[in-house]
Amino acid sequence: MKDVRLTVLVPGGSGQVGRDLAALANDDIEVIAPGSAELDLRQAGSVVSAVKNLVSRAELTGSKPVVINAAAYTAVDAAEDDEERAFSVNADGPRVLAAACSSWQVPLVHISTDYVFPGDSGVPYEPDDPIGPKGAYGRTKAAGEEAVLGSGAQAWIVRTAWVYGATGHNFVKTMVRLEGERETLSVVDDQRGSPTSSAQLAAGLLELAGRIAEGKGPERRVLHCTGGGETTWFGFARAIFAEIGADPERVKPCTSADFPSKVPRPPYSVLSDAAWRAAGLTPMAPWEDALKAYFAKA
Repeated sequence: MKDVRLTVLVPGGSGQVGRDLAALANDDIEVIAPGSAELDLRQAGSVVSAVKNLVSRAELTGSKPVVINAAAYTAVDAAEDDEERAFSVNADGPRVLAAACSSWQVPLVHISTDYVFPGDSGVPYEPDDPIGPKGAYGRTKAAGEEAVLGSGAQAWIVRTAWVYGATGHNFVKTMVRLEGERETLSVVDDQRGSPTSSAQLAAGLLELAGRIAEGKGPERRVLHCTGGGETTWFGFARAIFAEIGADPERVKPCTSADFPSKVPRPPYSVLSDAAWRAAGLTPMAPWEDALKAYFAKA
């Protein structure tokens, strides 16, 4: 990416990943990161204008235009009660965006989720493993993937999971808050996944965008990018307590049955990064190291 300058449009710029993408802007990478109030992907006219303006800006600055779509409806439980709204954001929006990218020949990187899988595997999911979402959120994100890949746009899907960052609502922030409010916490120990720093995910997405801009985008159009290694929410919570100097023994294990939900969380959400590595992209750091880096900057 040293010889290629980028101008990146990031719908969903006010979210965790969007903000971290904007924070990585430098002399060679310009990031335009509108929030949903500024750019609603369901409004075709606004989307077309945004992509057209991206192309114009790139031409003006002698850079390559790329879109990284970080916009999503991520309220998993709420999606069960309003799947129509979730579908409009997670499927209709990406369809409109991909069509605009196809028309203007702008590459698109679309962020997706582990929830497209049923979560009943015992080994890390590969990008081409059969999907089978069990809830509305997963169904709408799977529909978004299909819309993007079938649009004719030069597009890539990047699935991730268990994302946390410095902004917004996430598991790390919740654990830090509850540590100060409760003597002990019960956290589920029967769901496995890979905690993913939004800052490191953003860096990976920009690396991928740079490769694409150079004309060296991976042949595989679906990739997985999560923190290295795996743990349970219980193990993750104990690690968070340790990082803030609290006694990890205050975190107690429990089962998913102790926290009934409208939609079952995937028991197994580990995503294989073999395709990411095979594409020559930088592997994510072990999740423990990323967590340390997160608190070092806090």
